[in-house]
Amino acid sequence: MGYVVEREGRWYAVAYEGLDPLTGADRRRWHRAPDRAAAQLLVAELASRPRRGPLGLTLARYLRTRWLPARQARLKPTTHFRYRAMVESYILPHLGRVPLGQLNARHLERLYASLLDHGAVDGGALAAKTVLNVHQILRKALGDAMRAGLIVRNVALSVDPPRGSAASEQRCWDEAQLRWFLARARDYRLYPALWLAAATGMRRGEVIALRWSDVDLADRRLAVRRSASCAGYAVHVTTNKTPTSRRSIDLDDQTVSVLEEWQARQRAELGRTPETVFTTTAGRPVHPQVLSQCFESVIAAAGLDRIRFHDLRHTHASLLLKARVPLKVVSERLGHSSPAFTMVVYQHVLPGMQRDAADLFGRLVRPTRPTPTGTNLTTAVSAP
Repeated sequence: MGYVVEREGRWYAVAYEGLDPLTGADRRRWHRAPDRAAAQLLVAELASRPRRGPLGLTLARYLRTRWLPARQARLKPTTHFRYRAMVESYILPHLGRVPLGQLNARHLERLYASLLDHGAVDGGALAAKTVLNVHQILRKALGDAMRAGLIVRNVALSVDPPRGSAASEQRCWDEAQLRWFLARARDYRLYPALWLAAATGMRRGEVIALRWSDVDLADRRLAVRRSASCAGYAVHVTTNKTPTSRRSIDLDDQTVSVLEEWQARQRAELGRTPETVFTTTAGRPVHPQVLSQCFESVIAAAGLDRIRFHDLRHTHASLLLKARVPLKVVSERLGHSSPAFTMVVYQHVLPGMQRDAADLFGRLVRPTRPTPTGTNLTTAVSAP
């Protein structure tokens, strides 16, 4: 980040200090030296010094006025919203006033320790996975600052990030609990949306973004092509990114019947079939948070153990796996990248299945009568 210059018989060590935050022009500082060798030594010394960064450019100013605005065009609205929320909630209250060029590894270590101890909104400990996300944002932001010449190194690379704990075990209902939930949900307007989520394992955003053009009731099938997500209260609908998330799901007769009744109700309310499957009485798409609130209300009315809306998806998968539906079929219904990923996510279901497999094998090889030594075992094993 520096070089040697000779002008009119005088030697200088020139240090590059990045871009001026106001003008965007390159900034260089010239240091006079007695000779070429001294200038070269000075260049090396200047490069090893902690960089103070552009005058007045604090971490808060950099993140708010440069990095987040630059990232907005390259990120999904929901991702940008999440980045901004984490910056404002977890980073700037602790490090916002630190000059960008003076930020060091110790600052980040203290930040992570503080968040892990009492960084949650309620004053409790912040989850390790969330602190890891904070670290990843800082690593990206500082990496961009280094490429722009605002700092000489990315201090986040020299900090061991907190390790996010393994995903918590999903809380699932058994078939009796799910049956009771759906029975109580019949009294609610959005019962068909709740039924569809439980019957297909679709995500909340996929249910909300579903269109009637994606549904073939005659062929008992629907196509998952889009998903709705929230940035604050604003809803953004995007096309599913991966080939496996864009998928077809076969429907059972009862699910088809529920959707047919819902479509007839929409026509009676609106005088037409709307584009979106799940709408308000005014014909507008249902907001994702409204569906979640309905879900919570049904749980309270049913007196069931509380689970998240997303756990309807886990319940769907767990019940199918316990019923011996092939892992590949379950993976395809969920839109997972591979059956191997499904196996990892639902490994908590496998121990019971392994016990059943062990019992089945025991029955296959159990002798029908005592067999003396030398007896042909193929004649003494019961038929499977």
